[in-house]
Amino acid sequence: MDFGLVLQTDPPASQVVGLMRRAERNGFRYGWTFDSAVLWQEPFVIYSQILEHTTKLRVGPMVTNPGTRTWEVTASTFATLNDMFGNRTVCGIGRGDSAMRVAGRKPNTLARLGEAIDVIRDLAEGREALVDGQPVRIPWVRNGKLPVWMAAYGPKALALAGQKADGFILQLADPFLTEWMVKTVRKSAEEAGRDPASVTICVAAPAYVGDDLAHARDQCRWFGGMVGNHVADLVSRYGEHSGLVPEALTDYIKARQGYDYSHHGRAGNPSTDFVPDEIVDRFCLLGPPAAHIAKLKALRALGVDHFAVYAMHDAREATIDAYGSDIIPGLGG
Repeated sequence: MDFGLVLQTDPPASQVVGLMRRAERNGFRYGWTFDSAVLWQEPFVIYSQILEHTTKLRVGPMVTNPGTRTWEVTASTFATLNDMFGNRTVCGIGRGDSAMRVAGRKPNTLARLGEAIDVIRDLAEGREALVDGQPVRIPWVRNGKLPVWMAAYGPKALALAGQKADGFILQLADPFLTEWMVKTVRKSAEEAGRDPASVTICVAAPAYVGDDLAHARDQCRWFGGMVGNHVADLVSRYGEHSGLVPEALTDYIKARQGYDYSHHGRAGNPSTDFVPDEIVDRFCLLGPPAAHIAKLKALRALGVDHFAVYAMHDAREATIDAYGSDIIPGLGG
C-alpha cells in the first residue's frame, strides 16, 4: 500500500513544502493538496516547489475539476511540471465542490467530467484532442505521462470512474462503503473492456494518531461535513431511499443545516456539529498506531492500493512521524 499526504495550501507556502518534505522522509510517496483558488493559494505554483525540494514524491490535486481552468491550461500545467521534474504528477479530478460553489457556479456534469478526463490526459501525454470542437495538440510534450484519478461517490460517478479513470479516489475510510464502491468501480471497468485491477484504488481520510479519542474526533469532525456536501447532492438526485446509494452513507445528513465554505476542511468547523461520533470513527482513522494498522489492513484486503492522510488538524507533524516510524512499517509493506 502506498501513502499520500493531503494538505490545504494555506500560506505560507513554505510550510506546505516543509510538511511534504517531512512526509517523503517518512515513507510517503504522494503529496496531494486541495484545489480551490478562492479559499487557498494556487496549488500548481506550490507543486513546483514541492517537486524541487523532494526527490521522488508525486504530487497532484485532490481534487481539481473541469470548470476552474480550461482543459488545455490544466494539461499544459501538468505537462510542464512533468517535463521539469520527470513525470511526477497525478491529476486527481472530480465534478468540483468548493472551487465551483464558492465562485457561484454549480459542479460540473458527469458528461463534462468524462470528456475532460480524456482530453486532459491526451494533451498532457502529447496526443491530439478536441477542445470545444477544435483539434489541439501540445507540440513540445515528449514522453509525458499523466495518470488521472477520479473522485466519486454516487452510482453514475462510480461507473464513470471505472470506465475512464486510471485511479478511483474515495474520500472516506469506512470498510463497508469502501467494499461496495470498489466493487462498483471494478465491475464498471470490466464491462467497459478494461482490466479492473488496472484501476488504482485510493482511500483518502483524516488520520489522527493519539490516545485521546474525544479530542481526535473533534479535530476530524469537519470531514463528515465535507463528505455530507456530496451526500446531499446524491440524496437530491436519487432520493433518500432509492436503493442506489447505501443508507449507511445517507442517514447521518438528516440533521444537516447547510454549509459555510469559509470553514471548509478545517478543525472546529461549526457547520459540522450534526456529524455524530459514530460517523467520525467510521470515516476516519483515529487512535494509537495499532488501531490505524488494523483498519489499513482491512482496507487493503478490500483492494485499496493507496491511503491518503488528510492532515487538517493540530497534530500534523506528529501524525506524519507516527506513520513513518510505526504505521507504515507495521503494515508490512
